Parts: sequence; C-alpha cells; structure tokens
Amino acid sequence: MKHLVYSLLLVGITSCNHKLEVDSIIYSTKLYTSTDNNAEAMAVKDGKVVAIGSNIEIQEKYSSDSIIDARNSFIYPGFIDAHCHFSSYALTLYQCDLVGTKSYEEVLQKLVEYEKTNSLNWVFGRGWDQNDWEQKNYPDNTELNRLFPDKPVVLKRVDGHAALCNNKALEIAGVSVNTTISGGIIEKRNGKLTGILIDNATEPVEKIIGDLPDNEAKKYLKLLEEKCYKLGLTGVVECGVKTNALELLKKMYREGSLSISNVLQLSNDSQTIDKYLSNGPFREGSLIVNGVKVYADGALGSRGACLLEPYNDMPGQDGLILTRQEDIKAIAERANKYGWQVATHAIGDSANRMVLKTYAEVLRTKNDKRWRIEHAQVVNYNDYMYFSDYSIIPSVQPTHAVSDMPWAINRLGEKRLPEAYAYKALLNLNGWIALGTDFPVEEINPLATFYTAVARKDKTGKPANGYMKQNALSREEALKGMTIWAAKSVFLEKEKGSIEIGKDADLIILDKDIMTIPENEILNAKILYTISTG
Repeated sequence: MKHLVYSLLLVGITSCNHKLEVDSIIYSTKLYTSTDNNAEAMAVKDGKVVAIGSNIEIQEKYSSDSIIDARNSFIYPGFIDAHCHFSSYALTLYQCDLVGTKSYEEVLQKLVEYEKTNSLNWVFGRGWDQNDWEQKNYPDNTELNRLFPDKPVVLKRVDGHAALCNNKALEIAGVSVNTTISGGIIEKRNGKLTGILIDNATEPVEKIIGDLPDNEAKKYLKLLEEKCYKLGLTGVVECGVKTNALELLKKMYREGSLSISNVLQLSNDSQTIDKYLSNGPFREGSLIVNGVKVYADGALGSRGACLLEPYNDMPGQDGLILTRQEDIKAIAERANKYGWQVATHAIGDSANRMVLKTYAEVLRTKNDKRWRIEHAQVVNYNDYMYFSDYSIIPSVQPTHAVSDMPWAINRLGEKRLPEAYAYKALLNLNGWIALGTDFPVEEINPLATFYTAVARKDKTGKPANGYMKQNALSREEALKGMTIWAAKSVFLEKEKGSIEIGKDADLIILDKDIMTIPENEILNAKILYTISTG
C-alpha cells in the first residue's frame, strides 16, 4: 500500500511539472480577445489558438521554442479591412502617384518626372482631388495634350469615379463629342471635350490600358501584401474583381505565394458573372470568393452620387445611377439562387433607397444572407427600417467622413448633412457594422480607421469637438467593427476576428493600448508584430 501511494504521488508530481509543447507562446500586458479582456497571454499550435490566460497560467502549462515576450505591449485580434481594392490597387502600383497634389500644376510636374523612367506605351496616374486645390473646378486637358501629344494619358481621380484624359486617349478609346454613355458624363465646354469623364464614361479609356505581365503583377501583389501585414492587417475584403485578376489571385494562393486572408467579391461585368456565378462560391486556401459587387451610383466628390434632391452647389445635377434598378434586381436574384452574397456600392440617398428597396424585394424577410450596402454614405432617415427589417449590413469607411468634411456641406447643404456618415445610427439598426478603408481611395491604415471612427477628427485633431460627433463609435465598437464584425460581414466569424480557442491565430501586438490612451495618441501607436495563422 505504501508503495502504491508513493507511486501515485510520484505520477501526480510528474504530471504537474509536465508542460504541453506548443508552436509559440505570446506574453503581453493585456490581451483583447473580444470575449475575455482580462487575459494577458496565449499559446498557439498548428496556426490555431489553443489557450488563453494570464501570463503565469500560460507559463505554467505550456512550453515552446518560440516565445514572444511583449509584457510591455498589448495584443489585439488582427485587423480586417471590410472594404478595399487589394488586387486592383496592387496592379496599379507602377502608376504615377498623384495623391496629395495641391494644384493641377503639381500634377503636371509629377507626370513629367514620371515619364523620364516610364517604359510603358501609356501614362496612367491616380489620386488627384480638385477639392484639395485652390482652384476647385475640374481642369481641362489642354496642357496634357501639349506635353503628351502622341501617348495616351489617363489620370483617375482619387475616388476612381472620374478621370482626366488627353486627346490621344480619347481618340484611341473612340470617345468623341457625339459619344453618349449611360450612367456616365463626358464633359464638354464650348462644344469641345475637356478630357473629364465621370463614372461609366471612364470605361472606354480604362480598356486601352494594358495588363501587366504576370511576373510584374505578382511582384506588386506580394509588395502590397507585405505592406498590409506591416500595418496590422491580417485580412481584407476585396470589392469587385474581374476574371483576369481573379485567375492570377487563384494561382498565387494555390502555389502559396499569397497568404493574407482575402474574401473576394466578383465584379458584376458580364464576362466575370457568366464565368463564375452559376458554379457557386469557392475557396482556394486563404482566398474565399463568395460575393458579387455592384455599383449603384458614383461618388459624392465628383457629384456622381445619386441624390433625392439636386446638389446644393450644383442645382441642376442630382448625380448618376450606374446600374439600373431592374439590373440590380436581376443580379441579386441570380446571386441569391446560387448562394452568393450581394454587396452594392451606394453613396447618395437616392441610390441607397433604390438598393434597399431592391434587396427587400428579393430577400422578403429577416435572414442571415448578410447582403451589404457598401458606403451607405447618405441615407434618408425614412429608409433606415430596411436595414433592420431585412438584415442588411452597412459596410462603411470612417476615414471618408473626415476626408469629405471640408466640402460635404457644400454638396449636401445643412439640412441633409446630418444624414451623412451616420455610423452610430447605422450600427444601432442591427447592432453591428463593418469598417474598412476603401484603399486606395484612403490610406491603408487601420489605426486611422479606428481613430476617425472614435474621434471623428482629422490627423491634425480638427475639428476640436469632432465632426458630427453624435455618430462617433465607442472604442469597443470601433475595434469590433474592424475585427469580429468585419469577419462576420463575410461569414468568417467562426474562424477569425477574435482571439478565441480554436480560431486562427491572427493577431497584432501594439506598443500602446488604443483602448485607453488619449485620442490624440492613437495614430502614434506602432505595430510591433503582425501574426497571421500563427
């Protein structure tokens, strides 16, 4: 009996001292799980979270050859950008970057410098915004024609909904003073083309821009993935991808040269829809293709967003419908038949009303299909009930509010302005909301998403009391909007979006606690580590 008791005691001591071997252990000051915010540390094995607890608890139970000791730092779920243009941005990284230009003259100077090293048969630039210039009218292409008489030039506005082109580009694209395009504006002055094309009118000139060779395209996609990881993104939702880019992405994910979680929405052009839709959603590693992206209207900055009443600063213009209601309904019905999620770009209050009503006709009742309104930028209060009655998800971009802040009142007027960028009100309709950046329209910076959602201020801290602060989100809501709710918006909440046992080990480690530091310090927080699936 004494021998038996001694043996049992020995086994018990040995069991207490034995630690479970895992792939990695991470210690911190605080770990935000989205479910238990009293944790500090975690253990990871085979890319999954296997334990969460205090630093002492994890240290006593687990061992690993890979330990990250970040006890002066803070762990969060990896950020997910719920609305961006990953591949389309990557595949234009060769372009002339016009973001932040302060005048049309600066645009021209950048083009001249760019052309010194440009070996392509075209000039493509993106990022100009006349609202940032002292002269806020659209420029014309007179100087472009002088500088580039024989090479096509296409310069996309920052929001992608307008372009300035030289005459050579217009000529090759077959655009003349007699051309008309449904859902688009071809600007003319004194009977001549100015080179400004808005919304659907940009399509002919975009088609003359050639595709990059695959080896070049892969290089830029890898560069962009690396940038996303460095900024704390472990996942993206990519909105509107056409066949050629999708086939390249499939190949890269299959061979393992891309790894970032990417939930992709098909472009609704006929070639892409006909190729993929009837076969249903599919997955290729970390690439999930399960949605269809539709454009209802244009952008507010270029006055292409479709409004119920005319623009305050252009009384004769109320915007553009890019896809007719009957066409949106037809796409929605086909998508519904084959199990696809539908996501529709709707910025103006008229476009939002049209899309919400169309969704309602197809969905008919509350549901778990999670159809989305992308941007939901100006929504008439009388249309709010559609979101809750039909379980429609607003997918919004907080940085748009502060980017548009200087001129939004000019477009909408004081009466309509409170209905714009109303993120808190939209969140309350279903109890959750998805947050993104819309990059490259805005910077790839999830910390800016968090900051602008909470503070409703620009990076200089203005306005002092926040822009329409009644629609700011709490820090907890903002964090959820770019983690667990962003995952939920594309049916990934059981795999990603929070640090929980059994989920993918997607996390970031920051040097500051963005949940408690003063608002003006949030943008100064640094990403120390980004960890994707362990």
